[in-house]
Amino acid sequence: MTRTNELGQPIGDAVPGWTPRPRPGRGPVAGRYCRLEALDPGRHARNLFEANTQDTVGRMWTYMGYGPFARLDTYTAWAESAAASEDPLFHAIVDQATGKAVGVAAYLRIEPGVGVIEVGHIAYSPILQRTPAATEGMYLLMRRVFDELGYRRYEWKCDALNAASRGAAERLGFTFEGIFRQATLYKGRNRDTAWYSVIDREWPQRKAAFEAWLDPSNFDGVGRQRTRLAR
Repeated sequence: MTRTNELGQPIGDAVPGWTPRPRPGRGPVAGRYCRLEALDPGRHARNLFEANTQDTVGRMWTYMGYGPFARLDTYTAWAESAAASEDPLFHAIVDQATGKAVGVAAYLRIEPGVGVIEVGHIAYSPILQRTPAATEGMYLLMRRVFDELGYRRYEWKCDALNAASRGAAERLGFTFEGIFRQATLYKGRNRDTAWYSVIDREWPQRKAAFEAWLDPSNFDGVGRQRTRLAR
């Protein structure tokens, strides 16, 4: 039932006891297949650069506002700038088996006062793509936002033409909310932005789906999933 005020106008649900949420910290988060670490150029840049070079045509950079990087020194310079930022707050995704960083993701547009945060700058090397660690990295980021920090809303935005990113958002349990036309410019071209979100009341169901999918019993002897990730 829709609430109304004393004037008979419809108003939103009450949010009793709300207080601003903490900003995400830089501490590590460990999973079964990967761990999140605050981006550290000294520890991560070389491994990330080498992993990224396996994408020989630069496909992973098409919809990013930067890249590809032809040389280690230019990638390291980017990583130094990224690591110094508080918003976006960049993380390296480290393969638990090898101890090497194989991808990057960040929290951004962090709004503690209203409990909203976005995930973005997702740069998965070919080593990380389509692996259990790729999904677990997204799960660990989302789990910190909802379980540890108590945010209300988790956002995913991408170029509306980026079919791979849109498919990933839907697979990970985000709800499509619409297209912001001519939202920005990058690399000399227009970007219409597709918006997705997960909100706090949806998280328990999403969390259970992630944990069932990530369980080792869901993978056969060569690492193929037995069942797909489902909401």
